[in-house]
Amino acid sequence: MSEDLDLLTEAARLAGMIALDRRRDGLDIQTKPGGSPVTDGDLAVNDFLMDGLRAARPDYGWLSEETSDDPDRLTRRRTFVIDPIDGTVAYIKNRPWWTVALTVVEDGEPVAAVVHAPVLNETFCALRGQGASLNGHPIRASDVERLEDASMLADAALLERPIWEEPWPTMRLERRNSIAYRMALVGAGGFDATIALGAKWDWDVAAGALIATEGGARVSDHGGRPFRFNQPVPQQASLVCAAPGLHPLIIQRCRPIALTDPNDGRP
Repeated sequence: MSEDLDLLTEAARLAGMIALDRRRDGLDIQTKPGGSPVTDGDLAVNDFLMDGLRAARPDYGWLSEETSDDPDRLTRRRTFVIDPIDGTVAYIKNRPWWTVALTVVEDGEPVAAVVHAPVLNETFCALRGQGASLNGHPIRASDVERLEDASMLADAALLERPIWEEPWPTMRLERRNSIAYRMALVGAGGFDATIALGAKWDWDVAAGALIATEGGARVSDHGGRPFRFNQPVPQQASLVCAAPGLHPLIIQRCRPIALTDPNDGRP
């Protein structure tokens, strides 16, 4: 696993340089089916990573936001789960909150992960069972145990919707485009929690899940169920990533909200 982490770390660094170069040269922006943007920077980074990582580990499967899904990944014990640029909108708008998010998943669980924010010069790394770090320094989730005045990365409009049986208390809310970055920040104690009720693809959350949990945070869908990666539908129902003292409080508030598993359709 340590060799895989070294491979991911170097690949993320070089990928970040490619993305920055493309950004400086001016981006060609297109719209994918579904309406989300994609740039020639996303595609260039994806091609670089696919060529380099697959050459280094030809027996690993491949799952990336910018590559057509190949069911062969389901036959592989280890699979690369890749988001070439997580937070493309921030990348397009020249804001710093985008990342290169790389993961190795083994038997459905992330075992090595890197979330690299090139503009911020921040690199989060984690190995299963060996902790997580930011630029080489160990990280730890916060010890906050009350939602009141907690710092949360979330959309204020979500928390104001009439779906909640109990209003949320006053919290310090901020937003960051990259989902993987949000989760890494929770694992590092920079924020206390992040929540999203919409379904999230594996490439959105796999790297952040390992970094956050190795930092001591807890990660699940809003029903409290742990994530399982590299399934036939590579998607999680939702996201709750929080300091260990806050996670059960958020899950309790989410209990009345319907939950559907993308892989079986059962509530």
